[in-house]
Amino acid sequence: QVQLVESGGGLVQPGGSLRLSCSASGNIFSFDTMAWYRQAPGKERELVAALNSGGSTVYAESVKGRFTISGDNTKTSVYLQMNSLQPIDTAVYYCNSRMGFGNYWGQGTQVTVSS
Repeated sequence: QVQLVESGGGLVQPGGSLRLSCSASGNIFSFDTMAWYRQAPGKERELVAALNSGGSTVYAESVKGRFTISGDNTKTSVYLQMNSLQPIDTAVYYCNSRMGFGNYWGQGTQVTVSS
């Protein structure tokens, strides 16, 4: 099976930046779609950004212009550059990748934005 592992979360002050990374291992070749989701306490998990194999991207309106999703040339890793972070961005961030009929999730990494 496929495993996704996130890293890069932590505590940052408002206005700061973090870069999340997600790396895949296991029985993989490349992913069709890579994405980041987040879930804040008491809220449903929401799509933050997505990247397809053709390079097109989709962003949640709340992060547009502040976050950037990217992947490496193996299409087995995905990154999320987060700038101008605000307290409302506080959540557990999850890596998600799709390959064929597979849908895979990472364990999540906590991002806390607070002064």
